[in-house]
Amino acid sequence: MANIFSRFSKSNKRKDKSLDESIDKIQSGDMDLRNQVIKDYTPFVASTVSSVCQRYITESDDEFSIGLIAFNESLDKFAPGKGKSVIAFSETVIKNRVVDYIRKESSSTDLFNHSTLQMDNDEEGNSNARDSVDISAYQEELTNNNRQDEILKFQDKLAEFNLTMKELMNQAPKHIDARINAIKVAELLIQNKDLKDTFYDTKKIPMKDLLKLEDLPVTRKTVERNRKYIISLAIILDNNFVFLKDYLRLEE
Repeated sequence: MANIFSRFSKSNKRKDKSLDESIDKIQSGDMDLRNQVIKDYTPFVASTVSSVCQRYITESDDEFSIGLIAFNESLDKFAPGKGKSVIAFSETVIKNRVVDYIRKESSSTDLFNHSTLQMDNDEEGNSNARDSVDISAYQEELTNNNRQDEILKFQDKLAEFNLTMKELMNQAPKHIDARINAIKVAELLIQNKDLKDTFYDTKKIPMKDLLKLEDLPVTRKTVERNRKYIISLAIILDNNFVFLKDYLRLEE
């Protein structure tokens, strides 16, 4: 099942390009657009903060709030035309702010023991960021525990659909376009409330209603052929399994 996810998937690239094109309006005071962008990129903020904290981050965590504030700040400070995208710049700002927060708030130095973090960035969008973290044994153990916990939760979710990890090993489509389309189908499945409710109630893909969607990128035959694969993607996306998303990234 390797190679199915990346923050640089084609759908995300289109969204990120749209953000780059909208930054002037946001910086000119379009609050409706700003609020919509912040809402759309909430999963990106949570994922970025989680990568720094090396644990699951939800919207109730203080670190998430720090990350969200940093993302909003980056929308104001980004300088177009400097050879860097809004998302790349925002990611650096978020990491900076979260690391600063952790260092100030942590009562123990264990988490950052024998660690280094370098951020060379003027936050004006005209320099490259370098961050290098030498993860301590404590961090590695914590990460491994979290990863194992995520896999166990994923297996439990699969069991609800009468699927196993072993069944999915050879389910990934061979062609990259087919994998991208499968991701799109999974996204449609969990983004539509009615489809999502039916999906979890019946433990099946609601084929009839799914096929009614105008933006469905594939045929019924293709969905049926990749049924197990799409179900697994929908579960991963809906539960925000951070490590699985990273491990099963889509290489372009």
